[in-house]
Formats: sequence, C-alpha cells, structure tokens
Amino acid sequence: MDIAYIPSPSTGVIHLGPIPLRGYAFCIIIGVFVAVWLGNKRWIARGGKPGTVADIAVWAVPFGLVGGRLYHVITDYQLYFGEGRNWVDAFKIWEGGLGIWGAIALGAVGAWIGCRLRGIPLPAWADALAPGIALAQACGRWGNWFNQELYGRATDLPWAVEISAGPNRDAGTYHPTFLYESLWCVGVAFLVIWADRRFKLGHGRAFALYVAAYCVGRGWIEYMRVDEAHHILGVRLNVWTSIVVFVLAVVYFVLSAKLRPGREEVVEPDVPGGEGKDKTEAKDKAKDKAEAKAEDTTDGTAESRSDAAPKDSLPTRAPRADAAVREGAVKADLRKPAVEAEAPEADKA
Repeated sequence: MDIAYIPSPSTGVIHLGPIPLRGYAFCIIIGVFVAVWLGNKRWIARGGKPGTVADIAVWAVPFGLVGGRLYHVITDYQLYFGEGRNWVDAFKIWEGGLGIWGAIALGAVGAWIGCRLRGIPLPAWADALAPGIALAQACGRWGNWFNQELYGRATDLPWAVEISAGPNRDAGTYHPTFLYESLWCVGVAFLVIWADRRFKLGHGRAFALYVAAYCVGRGWIEYMRVDEAHHILGVRLNVWTSIVVFVLAVVYFVLSAKLRPGREEVVEPDVPGGEGKDKTEAKDKAKDKAEAKAEDTTDGTAESRSDAAPKDSLPTRAPRADAAVREGAVKADLRKPAVEAEAPEADKA
C-alpha cells in the first residue's frame, strides 16, 4: 500500500470551447517569460537598455524551439519513422519532446543574429540570461508531468509520481525525474547568480558555468530514467552528451578567464545600429576635437606674435641686415693680414 505519492493529471489538455489549452505548452510559455524577466533585470544591472533581452529573445526562442524539436526527432527517430509510425507526429510539439541540447545550440544561433542586429556582444547577453534559462527549464520540466513522461525507475518513496497505464507505459509509482531536474535547475540558477555577484563573471563565463552545472545534474538524472533511448557502450546517449558538453564548458571557462579576464565595461552601445557605427562616430568626434584644439593653438600663437611686434616694423628685414653686416666684418678680417704683410716690403724699398 502506497502511503504517499505525487498524483499525475488525468489529462494534459483542457478544452476552452474549440481551443485546446495544453499544460505542456503553458509550462514552456511560463518558462520563457521567467527567463526574459530575469534576464532583463540582469541586463539592465550590467548597463544595458530595457527591452533588449526581449528583442533578442524574439529571435532566440523560435530558433530554440525548432532546435529542441529537431534534436528530439533525430535522436528518437524510431518514434516517428519506424514501422507503424506516422511521420506527421514529428510536428506535434505539444505532445512533448524537446531536447535541451538542440534548443540551446540553435537558440544561440538566433540570439547571435539578434545581437548582431543590435550591435551587442553575444557572450554578455548569454551571461545575463543564463540563470533565467535554468529557471525556464525548471518550469518546462513540469510539462513532462502533465504528459506523464520522463519518469525514472519504479519506487515506493513518498515523493514517487503516480503514472497511469497508457501507450508504452505501465501503471505504477516511479521516481519523478522531472521533479529532480526541475529542482536541480533552480539550484543551478542560484549558483550562477551567486557566482556572478561574487566573482564578476564576464565574456560568457556565467553561461559556461550554467552549462557545466546543468550537465552534472543531467548526467545522474538521465541515468535514472527508464524511457526508451539510444545507447552507446551501454550508456544512454544523453549521458554521453552531458559529459562532452560539460568538458567543453569547463575548457571555455578556463580559457576565457585567462585570455579575457574581468567583465565587459560596455555591453550595449549608445548609438543604435551597431558597435561598429558607435566606434566610428567616436573616432570622428575625437578627430574633430583634435582639429579644433590645433586651430585654437594656431590662432593663439598668431595673436601673441602680433601683439608683441608693431604693425609698421619689418621683422623679416632686420635679420637680413644683421647678416650682411656680419658678412662684411668677416671679409674685412680676411683682408687685414694681407695688408699687414705688404708693409715690410715698403720699408725695404
């Protein structure tokens, strides 16, 4: 007899007239709003402008959804292209199935496009959004609860989740791996916020810390799951992915700290249209200031000279006259020995 367990919803969709309201979609949407809200606060604290995070999220979120779905369909292709399967189901994203690895990878491409259009560095934007992404994952994992999926091995623990009988699943109580991962992501978010405040992480290191910390939790949580998955050397594919991505994140963190220590001083240029335009205009302004200073110096020198000398004086002629006098004196000195030399001959005569 089960003393306690977490009940699962009897259905993952509520119909509001002809409009279906799906719990999975609600969890994803709530997660996006939480990520944008927290990311915006952190971006402003870094010196950015309000609304920039949301503007770039318009690019990142659709790319992330497509990337997450592609990763899931590719790694679990047998669910959609196997015998007796309907490939159209691959487009039914509301039924669940988003791979975080593909979502982050392709979402980064969308974010890069948005950052290029706004002229801001992608690593700085990623640092601001990192803990928000972790909280978004924490919210999104509850969508798996609505769909009764991604649970672990059978257990009789008080916090086990109840799963009803259905396609490819047996009724019983199982480890709520969706809950474990949700709580882990909340912890990752707080870790990144603390480390960022304590060590002033910059140039993408806060995002790298989020990735590394998430991979650690995903590795052991993935090991508990019992749903169908591909294996390599007896280990689930997502466990291998967690290991590889963790190593890459740590390497980036270490190299970035050595090559680009500290944090970005400016994360968003004042001039709309890009970083390059802002730098060009700054150089033009500096050049104009230098030319104006040179003109002021020239004018001041000319005025001081005109004040020191009378207008009716001839400053250029005086030096020439002095030179002529000096030249005549030199010639006279040269002739003097010759005259003195002729004097004794005259005495002899």
